[in-house]
Amino acid sequence: MKAFVIQEFGKLVCTEKPQPQPKFGEVLVRVTAVSLNYRDILMVKGLYNPHLPLPVIPCSDGVGEVVSVGEGVTRVKPGDRVAGIFLQKWLSGNLTTEAARSALGGEVDGMLAEYVVLSENGVVNIPAHLSDTEAATLPCAAVTAWHALIEAGLKPGETVLVMGTGGVSLFALQFAVMAGARVIATSSSDEKLERVKQLGASDVINYKYVPKWEKQVLALTEGVGVDYVVEVGGANTLSKSVKAVRMGGQISLIGVLAGAQGEFNPLPAVMKGVRIQGIFVGSRQMFETMNKAINVQKLRPVCDRVFPFESAPEALSYMETGSHFGKITIELK
Repeated sequence: MKAFVIQEFGKLVCTEKPQPQPKFGEVLVRVTAVSLNYRDILMVKGLYNPHLPLPVIPCSDGVGEVVSVGEGVTRVKPGDRVAGIFLQKWLSGNLTTEAARSALGGEVDGMLAEYVVLSENGVVNIPAHLSDTEAATLPCAAVTAWHALIEAGLKPGETVLVMGTGGVSLFALQFAVMAGARVIATSSSDEKLERVKQLGASDVINYKYVPKWEKQVLALTEGVGVDYVVEVGGANTLSKSVKAVRMGGQISLIGVLAGAQGEFNPLPAVMKGVRIQGIFVGSRQMFETMNKAINVQKLRPVCDRVFPFESAPEALSYMETGSHFGKITIELK
């Protein structure tokens, strides 16, 4: 079978590997679609984990058809359309150290291959109304957004701040609108902000023209601040998020798009009683609950471009430009 591997940091190559076979409790999946996350770029470059043993197959998000199952498998059957879960050992409850080390596309080979073998506990059935490329966007971005808002207790009438127009932010927007919440969205592109409004955002801010966007957020909320911030920027935007959130509000800390290092004064967060929660995607239970809601609402992910399998390096380069709106996917014929 063909698979892309990180041969050395900065070098993603397509190679031939033996097709894996399922053992007890495992399933063989013919991969049909993969979606990209910013983490994948960092992984290929060696910036996410410079001590990662190589070679490794990247990409945590993928879906496909169960081809065969090993002995003892009861959760799925051949012919089922499934997605791999990001953390293969986080099934429910709180995150553990063991589960945190089971992420696909990192210490565990990922989905950028024609066939993968996964534990039967590490897959979920995907909503029937979604195409394979749409469903491939769910494992990381959608579950992260669901965890940050719905699992955190978002209520109708509350206000959410989302940053940018990447996968997590757009899923957060969609879930917040679905829950009856108000959404304030930021971007540096007026064109993208128009599209965000079409998805249900109540207010938008172009941070290129309004660099002190946190003040605009306060003005839009009559000086109170938002109930939730889906913080994908990192160290360089966290201080602004603390100013934009209400007393006792929650900041879900997810990404590092604006920088992983920087100075942060914790005093304002303390004085406002802000909850800052790190969100490392979510459990299989969260994924399955989210899929039920997606199925009922017939929600469709926002997809940008679909690349063929052989163009995976180009897909990653395109993601790095930041010009995309929603998820970038790779299709395997």
